Amino acid sequence: MTPPQDSRVDGRDARWTAHREQRRRELTDAALRAIRNHGATVGMDEIAAEAGTSKTVIYRHFGDRLGLYLAVCASVDSNVLGDLQQALTRAGDASGNPPLAGDARAVIEAVIDSYFVQVERDPEVYRFVVRRPALNVSPEDDPVIGISDTIADVLQPIFAEALRDAGQPTSAARIWAHGLIGFVRESADRWLADPDRPARAVVVRHMADFATYGLTGALGLDSRSTK
Repeated sequence: MTPPQDSRVDGRDARWTAHREQRRRELTDAALRAIRNHGATVGMDEIAAEAGTSKTVIYRHFGDRLGLYLAVCASVDSNVLGDLQQALTRAGDASGNPPLAGDARAVIEAVIDSYFVQVERDPEVYRFVVRRPALNVSPEDDPVIGISDTIADVLQPIFAEALRDAGQPTSAARIWAHGLIGFVRESADRWLADPDRPARAVVVRHMADFATYGLTGALGLDSRSTK
């Protein structure tokens, strides 16, 4: 007969696990504050000072700087997904139909803008994430690729639904999703590095035109708008 488990031990284990998770969140938040205050090249000493603790404590919870980097990426991933879902909700129509059932361009512009909002709101955190250290991990475990996959997972069914409605195969949906992400990320990187960068709304509008209508369509749109 199996002896009954000691519920007191289980309770202590659960409390300890919850405590560790809470402490990791606190240290991750401190790292984010340190990145904002000191820039993307922030050092562990500066992060420890922001957290009011020692590097030893940080390493105890994350293993090494890479572990802390991955925790920061997970936090950013969650924010990006939350902003994207809100943008898609706003872009959908009042009847609750899928976003692309309404204005496709509005949806694409909302997606692009949600990414640029993150970049503009937290530029140093963005730089910290995309300038990832040398990672000894498989591509599947690369956190930046993971963020891209998270966004693609949201976009793919939207594109697939639009293709089905048009009577076309849905095989292009995943390609379109990743293509849009690559287009947006490279544009955001260049925009952030430009000291004379134009306003976010201007860049997002031009990108949405290009992503929606393609080069030929965008050129035609520009020519019509100047008449």
